[in-house]
Amino acid sequence: MGNQVEKLTHLSYAEVPTADPNGFDPEDDCPRIGVSYIFSNDDDDQDDSLEGTEREPKEEDNQYDKGNELECAVYYREDCVYERSLKLIEMGTQSPENLLNKCKPGDLIEFVANGQYPHWVVYVGDFQVVHLHRAEVMNNFLTDASQGRRGRIVNDLYKFRPLNPDVVVQNAMEQVGAKDRELNWRNSECFAAWCKFGKREFKIGGEIRIGKQPYRMKVQLSEKKSHVLEFQSLEDLIMEKRRNDQTGRVAVLQELSNHLNSTDDLKNHQDYS
Repeated sequence: MGNQVEKLTHLSYAEVPTADPNGFDPEDDCPRIGVSYIFSNDDDDQDDSLEGTEREPKEEDNQYDKGNELECAVYYREDCVYERSLKLIEMGTQSPENLLNKCKPGDLIEFVANGQYPHWVVYVGDFQVVHLHRAEVMNNFLTDASQGRRGRIVNDLYKFRPLNPDVVVQNAMEQVGAKDRELNWRNSECFAAWCKFGKREFKIGGEIRIGKQPYRMKVQLSEKKSHVLEFQSLEDLIMEKRRNDQTGRVAVLQELSNHLNSTDDLKNHQDYS
C-alpha cells in the first residue's frame, strides 16, 4: 500500500498485499500488510444507554470463549510494546462483581464477549469507571459499564511505563463529558491506554503516516506459524487488532488461510505461464 490510502475503512486480507504464512516475502524479506483507518472508528458498545435502562442483557449476547481469542504481539521497530499471550488468555475472565474486589484506582479493565469489540475502562475508585462510550467520555459504575460482560484487569498488556495511579485517574476524570469533535481517541481502548500511559500515539493523528511502517503485529496462527502485519501508526494497528478481536480467532485464521492459499495458487499459475 505504501503511503497511499485506497479505502478509509477496513480492507480484507484478500484486498491487500501479503506474503507467506510467516508474514515475510521471500523476495524482499519484509512484512507486507498495512491497513489505514483514517477517519474510521470502531463501534465497541452494545447499547446507547448505560444507566436507567430496563433492558436485561441476553445471555448469548455476553458469552465469552477464551478459545476464540488470538495470541498476538505488537512491536515498534524491535521493541515489544504489547503482548496478549496464551498465559493471559488461559487466565480467563471474571464477573464485574468479582472485579470490584480486585480493582485499584488507575487500573485498566477490558470487558469481552463473543462477536463484540472489547470495551476498555479506567477504574477510578468507589466502584466507578471512566470510559469512552458512544462518542462521549462517561463516568459510570463498573457494573453498568460492563453491560453484563465478563472482564479482566489488563494493566500489563501494553509494555509502556505507566503513569502514577493518581495521574491516571486525573487524566480520566478531566475528560468526563468530552464528546464528538472534542474527542481525541477512536475507541475505548485508545482512551484508556492514553489515560494510563499518557502517550500521544494513542490519540487521533498522534503520528504522521509517512515513510516506512514502524509497527508490526505478529498474529500467532499455530504453535509454529505466525503472520505479520505492518502499520504506519499505533492507532491504525489498534483498529485492526480490535477488528480481529471482534471477528474472533476462528474467522480470522480462516480469512488468512483463504487468502494465503489463493496467493499460492496465483504464484503457481504465474510460474507455469
